[in-house]
Amino acid sequence: MGKCLRVVIAAIALGLSAVSQAVAAEAKRPPEWEKLIEAAKKEGKIVIAIPPSNELRKELEIVLKQKFGIEAELVAAPGPKNASRIAAEKKAGVNYFDAIICGTGTAAGLTHDGMLEPLEPLWLLAEVRDPKQWWGGHIWEDNVSTHKFLYSFLADVATHGIWYNTSMAKAEELKSFDDYLNPKWKGKIGFSDPRVPSSGQSIWSFMWELKGEEFLKKLVQQELFLTRDLRQLTDSLAKGKVAVAFGIGRSQADPFIEAGLPLKPVPAPKEGLPASNSFGVIGIIKNPPNPNATKVFINWFLSREGQDWYGRIMENGSRRLDVDTKWLSKIGVSAAKDTITVQEYHRLRNHLEDKYTKVRVPAGRFAESILK
Repeated sequence: MGKCLRVVIAAIALGLSAVSQAVAAEAKRPPEWEKLIEAAKKEGKIVIAIPPSNELRKELEIVLKQKFGIEAELVAAPGPKNASRIAAEKKAGVNYFDAIICGTGTAAGLTHDGMLEPLEPLWLLAEVRDPKQWWGGHIWEDNVSTHKFLYSFLADVATHGIWYNTSMAKAEELKSFDDYLNPKWKGKIGFSDPRVPSSGQSIWSFMWELKGEEFLKKLVQQELFLTRDLRQLTDSLAKGKVAVAFGIGRSQADPFIEAGLPLKPVPAPKEGLPASNSFGVIGIIKNPPNPNATKVFINWFLSREGQDWYGRIMENGSRRLDVDTKWLSKIGVSAAKDTITVQEYHRLRNHLEDKYTKVRVPAGRFAESILK
């Protein structure tokens, strides 16, 4: 099934779920919910920093307008770029953004600089507040310092993994990380730049922790093609400039696959791959200019309906227990709640603040020291 068709299905599913869930959901919503929606309509707008996805931007504009009468300005860009802009504007005294959706590490600086609002006071809906609705309970990206600013709502296993060009490599040649040290792959390996927060840094950090620095030094000697642009990385793989690429996700590969180009995900190596929350972190900017629209958005987004919608658009697994994620396995994505235990997830992940500081940061610094 193509990505475009899955987006259409997501829109249809949203419409159907709105009908099927309306009676039960409305009965559980507090009286102030409708008043909040009316106040949000009067504000009429919300500004959200989102991942660089045209589908997400287009569909989120539609759903917020149709459901709540809110015009959404969605700034679709790499997370670090959005975070840098928000920080610069805040320091200049400009309050423009209301919320940010991003990946691990992107908004950490915003947290430490006091630029985010605590989330839980904004949670009006019981289905959002209840930790029993979430696989693993409430999981915070800032799980050491604060436990309140950055909520981790997705959990997948290897959403951004390793892909190969089937005209240049075979899956059976790539069963272990050690296989990538074979001289035949010299100059043929692409990598999402691990020197910055990225899908590539996630895999690099996993190997740093598991295989050590000597292994990574040998991997670098394979003359890696580095880029911070996932589309460029995928394009290079599709055109045969590289045979394998680290850090590509299904959403990047889909357009090339639909065009008939020979891309496939490499089965997880014997060492495994890191568990991830992908673009699954959300935060509210301090003193949002549209507070009522922001409150409506955060409650809807973390509700069953919102999480099912986002998961189908972005092809990721929500941690909500009442959201179906088993369909993801048909497109090569494994929702953590369907495949591993919570304990195993915390062992495999290298995101959230505790492991980010102990694994991702030093691994990133090592990447900076040996990659030119």
